[in-house]
Amino acid sequence: MKIILNDRALLKISGADSEVFLQNQLSNDIKKLDESSAQLNAFCQHQGKIISLFWVMRYEGDFLLSFPLDLLEKIQSRLKMFIIISDVIIQDVTKDFCQFGIINETHEGAFTIKGDLSVVIEKFNHKGEIKTNSIDIWRKACIDSELPEIFSITSEKLVPQMLNLDIDEFGVNFSKGCYPGQEVVARLHYLGSAKRRLFAFESSFEINIGDLLYCPSSKSAKARGDRYKSSGIVIFRIKYNSHFYCLATLDVELKDEKITLNNEQGSKLKRIKK
Repeated sequence: MKIILNDRALLKISGADSEVFLQNQLSNDIKKLDESSAQLNAFCQHQGKIISLFWVMRYEGDFLLSFPLDLLEKIQSRLKMFIIISDVIIQDVTKDFCQFGIINETHEGAFTIKGDLSVVIEKFNHKGEIKTNSIDIWRKACIDSELPEIFSITSEKLVPQMLNLDIDEFGVNFSKGCYPGQEVVARLHYLGSAKRRLFAFESSFEINIGDLLYCPSSKSAKARGDRYKSSGIVIFRIKYNSHFYCLATLDVELKDEKITLNNEQGSKLKRIKK
């Protein structure tokens, strides 16, 4: 199943120092990236909070970074700040290529992301309109696979552990060396288990990215007028077959408790258990 991902930006990183540059900026070990995988990486600020998540791919001797389109301007300017005198060129090639999501199929030149999910990068053909399956099918598959995403509304709010990037070092390598925020991320890792993790939920009612999760039984949830201390946040959502699904962070100790959106009277979320 081939699905065009027209909601994603694409940057090309080229130049003699491109690999070293990315190794110094991102959370995963770029040196371990092969030519058939899309490696998940966190691009963090100095406090260890994620600015964006990238699918990083080796492509024709260069690197491609795929991420949500609404972060393009922010990411481009931020990355260019760190070039200094390095031989690195950053180009926006979003309109030069088509990105296709592939579910449970084998395609020549595909980059595996996670499980049965992969991405194909093709140079844009201006002849005719591209027709593929609905992008909602891809988004639902991402939620089923618990593949996290960061959009502008959640940028600089979460550390990698909250998105399970540290589990099996899927998105964070703890022996690769320094990158922005590395000390904070490593300290959280070696201090013990993460208190907040990523989970999948469903609901019959509307869910939006940025909605807060509330647990009335949480000891730390204190009412302040009509505002509550949240126990998590929605990072990705989809309406699929008249039902809502999402990925959200949540305090681990509350995973089996009653969870509602935004306040005690909000719509109830049901955790999808694997």
